[in-house]
Amino acid sequence: MYMSSLRSQFVAESVAAGHPDKIADQISDSILDACLLADPFSRVAVETLVTTNKIVLAGEITSKAVVDYAAVARSVIKRLGYTQPEWGFCDQSPVEIYIHQQAADIAQGVEQGGAGDQGMMFGYACDETPELMPLPIMLAHQLVRGMDEARESGTLPYLRPDGKAQVVIEYVDGQPVAPSTVILAVPHHEDIDNRQLETDLWQTVVVPVLSKYFPKLTIDRQQIQFIVNGTGTWHIGGPAADTGLTGRKIIVDTYGGMIPHGGGAFSGKDPSKVDRSAAYACRFLAKNIVAQGLARRVQLRVAYVIGRSEPVAFAIDTFGTARKSEAEIRAYALGLLDMSVPAIIKQLDLRTSVFAKTAAYGHFGSDGVNWERVVE
Repeated sequence: MYMSSLRSQFVAESVAAGHPDKIADQISDSILDACLLADPFSRVAVETLVTTNKIVLAGEITSKAVVDYAAVARSVIKRLGYTQPEWGFCDQSPVEIYIHQQAADIAQGVEQGGAGDQGMMFGYACDETPELMPLPIMLAHQLVRGMDEARESGTLPYLRPDGKAQVVIEYVDGQPVAPSTVILAVPHHEDIDNRQLETDLWQTVVVPVLSKYFPKLTIDRQQIQFIVNGTGTWHIGGPAADTGLTGRKIIVDTYGGMIPHGGGAFSGKDPSKVDRSAAYACRFLAKNIVAQGLARRVQLRVAYVIGRSEPVAFAIDTFGTARKSEAEIRAYALGLLDMSVPAIIKQLDLRTSVFAKTAAYGHFGSDGVNWERVVE
């Protein structure tokens, strides 16, 4: 009997480190890191807005740290390559600061080890990539990282610090088999035409990234739809062209839309905020479940209420890929990590200043953070 294969597509997008929303995320997390470095028990919730020739910082900070917020913001902007005033935004743009202490009603719950807010969080892992992440979002991250590195290294010096990547991946029977479309957008010097830009990006960025994740596939430009700067021209990017806000790229930051999202952003929040810490904990558990061969694909879902340390809900879904019973997988997860807020913070060592490096190219799938560690 003939059985047809189930075919589908999945699309994911990522943005460059110099994208306006990511500038805002990195400023917020750099302020958080500066506070945690001096006072590990700092409570921080900082939002950043960047627009034409202006940076606005607002939020709540309760900390013993003394931080020059404007200097931190300007150092991030300079590092990202915004040093030319003619671009309408640079490291000398004015900074407005509206930061005060955390509200006492929230503080009294947090000080007892409770969650800093209510909400639901998700974690995910699968065996599609070495990072145990969904392939589409990993490709998108690597493509924008490749564009940033080509500019920073001088390989493609005419690129400017902003950009996006989007990929369409073909799936057969639930497994990724080939990329069908790659879309890149990046601002560049006026004297570079789109034909040269396409050729340079294909050779310098696209081929190396696709070859890494599809080692057995011939990367043929005739077989992959490749689109660069859909309008045909992009010269001025950054906050002068598009206002940026902290927390506006929550799907980029997580799993590229492969699973649901609870709605809470990460950047600028200290680990008492379960939007961040519980999402990291769920990723830690999901990655270890897959790494240990207990399932090929797994999603964790938790929920918390403000002021209480224990989750009010905890669920695991293996989408029919489990190699052990549901009870065994649940026992393994809860034996690996206590999901109370104080235990998550302690076991994942979340009071250290490591967050700014997570604020570009996704919070999951990279080395050097405790929630990506595989337990032996």
